[in-house]
Amino acid sequence: MALFVLLTVCIVKWTTAFAFDPVLPGLTVYPAPTNAVLNKDFTVKVRQKGKAWQSLAVYTVKVSRATAAGHKEEKASMCYFDFTGVVEVAVTYNKGLVQQARVRPLSYSIPPTINGKTVFFQLNRPANLSVEVNGDIFHNLHLFANPVSAFKPDLRDTNLLYFGPGVHEIKGQVLHVSSGKTVYLAGGAILKGQVLISNAHDVRVLGRGMVDQSVKQGVRIANSRNVEVEGIFCTQCFTGGSDSVTIRNVKSMSYYGWGDGMNVISSTNVLLDGVFNRNSDDCTTVYGTRLGFTGSSRNITMQNSTLWADVAHPILIGTHGNTPNPDVLEDLHYINIDILDHKEAQIDYQGCLSIDAGDNNLVRNVLFENIRVEDFRQGQLINIRVFFNKKYCTAPGRGVENVLFKDITYNGQHAELSIISGYNEERKVKNIVFENLKINGRVISDDMEGKPGWYRTADMAHIALGDHVEGVEFRASASLRLNKNQ
Repeated sequence: MALFVLLTVCIVKWTTAFAFDPVLPGLTVYPAPTNAVLNKDFTVKVRQKGKAWQSLAVYTVKVSRATAAGHKEEKASMCYFDFTGVVEVAVTYNKGLVQQARVRPLSYSIPPTINGKTVFFQLNRPANLSVEVNGDIFHNLHLFANPVSAFKPDLRDTNLLYFGPGVHEIKGQVLHVSSGKTVYLAGGAILKGQVLISNAHDVRVLGRGMVDQSVKQGVRIANSRNVEVEGIFCTQCFTGGSDSVTIRNVKSMSYYGWGDGMNVISSTNVLLDGVFNRNSDDCTTVYGTRLGFTGSSRNITMQNSTLWADVAHPILIGTHGNTPNPDVLEDLHYINIDILDHKEAQIDYQGCLSIDAGDNNLVRNVLFENIRVEDFRQGQLINIRVFFNKKYCTAPGRGVENVLFKDITYNGQHAELSIISGYNEERKVKNIVFENLKINGRVISDDMEGKPGWYRTADMAHIALGDHVEGVEFRASASLRLNKNQ
């Protein structure tokens, strides 16, 4: 271990001059380490306005194309940098002319300018983006424009596990992190090994580096408390049996079967803030008892984030729990989120915003607020069910109660019929409120213009209300009603 630390320190001293001392104030770029797998589809440069261009390392990242037989691996691109102020970005498409381009999320309203093979745009704040040329979403550029980190690693700190620029092979492919430790993956670092935080407390995993995509479940938090993960790239970032966990500005990208992004199981007080998930299964889930972790999940928040489900759900709540000793999943909040895609052919697993209560789970007090859903490829906008999926559950759920959908927008043509359905008179869906649900620019409310009197309001939203459902309400917000009457 002493030898490893010595080698790391030597690397850091040699690379500091160009990796951490930016040529331009407010802009930090990170050269790729030797042996990194790079992608030549794009050449990417960034600069502060009027200054010299800086080249970015463009890595190969794997994503999943869903097929009838499973998953097909595709090779997309990814690069990252840190900045403050305003920067200009130039993305050159090396495979030919750019006929069309878009920068997503679309809600960011970043207009690209096309000049031959190059796309130009400006950024005035940090953002996790997808740059897509000629409609290609499988060989796109994932551009992660980070804020400048406030954390400055002190190499004299004996509680610091520092990984400088370079490729780091971890013995046994697992880095065990004990209590009180900080793991720092510097920009330009690639870690080939899982970061495992198990039965620990007061742990941080920070930086701009990467856990290599060859490592499934790149970060695993198990039976721990007071854990922070910030800024890094990995496949999956899992939380089980834990309390007081913050996952901020983490980029999760998976490409293999059942490649969930950020599972939360039997945990409390979990914050997912500013994350980017492109996953080959559910982007984020909240469950009860599962995989050896027991107990309910409470006070879970995801906010300011971007979700892209190449397969399955962007958001899923409730499937797994403890049938003999029922769990409660409650006080769940999803706020200010962009959903870029959803692709699922199996109806049982559709739903951008999905609550499927199984295993005697009771799901209650859920907020979906300020969520923008783009025109996904296949699936449902909303799926709320108390159900019994015998493939994964041993009993139906106990119920779903008190769910507020506030300021949800969907613009697109591919949404299939959404479903809200209970199981029986003892296992109901109750008290579901839609406030300012806007579909293709039209607000859906119980008093909306143009709704025939004999229609359910849910019909106008393309939502099927099944049996054992009560207290569903669609309303316009007070400000919208005021504008309408003016």
